[in-house]
Formats: sequence, structure tokens, C-alpha cells
Amino acid sequence: MSFEKLNCVKAAVIGDFCLDTYWYADMTKSVLSRETPHYPLPICREVMSPGGAGNVAANISALCIEKVYAIGVRGDDWRGDCLEKVLIENGVDTSLFVKSEGRFTNTYIKPMKYGYSGQCFESARLDFEAQDALDEKSENELLGRLAFVADKVDVICVCDQMAHGCITEKVRDMICELGKSGKRIIVDSRDRIGLYKYVTVKPNEIEAARATGFENEEESVKALEKETCRPSIVTCGDRGCYVCEDGCATLVPAFIREGEIDFCGAGDTFLSAFACFSAAGYKMTDAARHANAASCVTVHKVGTTGTASREEIEKTIS
Repeated sequence: MSFEKLNCVKAAVIGDFCLDTYWYADMTKSVLSRETPHYPLPICREVMSPGGAGNVAANISALCIEKVYAIGVRGDDWRGDCLEKVLIENGVDTSLFVKSEGRFTNTYIKPMKYGYSGQCFESARLDFEAQDALDEKSENELLGRLAFVADKVDVICVCDQMAHGCITEKVRDMICELGKSGKRIIVDSRDRIGLYKYVTVKPNEIEAARATGFENEEESVKALEKETCRPSIVTCGDRGCYVCEDGCATLVPAFIREGEIDFCGAGDTFLSAFACFSAAGYKMTDAARHANAASCVTVHKVGTTGTASREEIEKTIS
């Protein structure tokens, strides 16, 4: 099937959008502080990129589909402005974002120190993350925007990652109702995968075992399909993934390539590619195969979450 089928796909991503910020400190320029007994971090370079649901949206955009909408909650802070900026730069429509007054924009600041050798070492991360439940006003705005976009897209990706994220019980209920009505929805959830029905869930093997009680991936993916009433997926790292349809579980092998690897963001890449290829008409196992190839591309982009283009996926498969 030609990749041109992707040209007409429209997608939405709802969930916990984050800003990944790297601060590079040149320690050869550090001088002992006059006021404190500490050496400061002389920041010489700042790099920002979309993380969490933002990485899923960026990966979808990299596949050159017709449209990708971002539906999430940001704060009324400078970090929220930066988050929208990097998403727009990645070709993502942020017009459906909800701005919540007084709430932190999810941000992970990673100080990267280097010295005379030039080799970078990451210091303790600085996390800006909401510590309270989403307020009712923002929740209602989010529900309205999800309802607005549902009929405009071919697939909805859900990224439910944070303890106090934007996928509240009411939002999850609407997602399940949309799935029950026949909407194509793919869900990735760190801790709540077992609460979804009528959608395709995509946990990794650890999350699936926690949700189903089965450590064997073949058994857990069958249990998830039975529980959700929809085809299900369990990813298994360098072994690939299990896909289950009509009670039949199939292992779709991973693509293995030599070289240094970085698994950060591999699940996001899989989710985005699988969603787009399945929405373009690919069978479940074929969409999973292309998603495995996309993940293979990004795990070899060391030091960044990265995205996978059509050309990179095609090269990996061939």
C-alpha cells in the first residue's frame, strides 16, 4: 500500500503535553560564586522540544498527514508560550489548547554539564508538573474541544501519563463513549490502561501485566481485547509487539539495527505511527509493522526523542 494514503489522514492528540528543555552548561567557564560556596552553571545553549503528548503530535506531523490537532492544557506562564511555539514549529495546530490560570505548564528542564572533554552529563532534572486536579472550568473547556474535533479527524490519540493530568474521569468517559460510537481511538496510559473500554489500548508489557494480572504478553493482550471490546496491542521492546484481533494474538517482530540506542520516546513514536497507518487503511498487523519500523528509527537518534519520516520508515522496512 502506498504511503500516499497518509496524505488525507487527519488526527488529534489529547493528553499531557510537555515542554522538554535542555540547558547546556560549559563548566570551563564556571567561577566560584562570591556569595555562596558553589560553582554556578554557565548556560551557553538552550534547546526546547515537545515532550509527552507533544512528542506524539510531532511524530504524527513528521509523517506529513493532512492535519494534526493538539488538545491539552497549558498554564498561563512563559513555559506555555514556549510549548505552543515548538508545537507550531513542528506543524501542529494548537488552536484547541486550553489555558488554565495559575497552573504549571508541564515542563522538564534538564541541565546538561560539559567540561574540557566536551562529553555531557545530565544533572538532576527540574520538573514543573501540576500537583492538583484539573479545575472544573478547564475540564469543561477540554470536553468541549474534544467534542468539537471528534467529527473532524480520522483518529484520536490519547496520552494519559500524569497523576494530575488533563485526562480526568469525565474526559476518559467521553473518550470511551466516542470509541463506543465507532470513533478510531488509540490510548497510551501509564497507570490507568485498565479503565478504558471501546478503544484500542497500547500499553507496554509491564503496564499490561499490571492491568491484567498476566505476565505473559500473549495472555495479557488477549485479556485487554476482551475487556476493551476492541483490538489491542502490547509492545515488548526489542521483541516487537503483540496485536490481538478476534481473540487471536500475533507477534509482530521488531526491526533490529546495530548501533547505539536511546529508548526515550520510542512508545510515542509507535503510538503515532500505528494511529496514522491504521487510519490510512492498513491492517492492524501491517500498521504495527510500520510502527515498529518507526520506533527503530527513533531509538537510534541518541540524545533526543526524535521523529521518523516516511522515507526513514520505508528504508527500515526495505
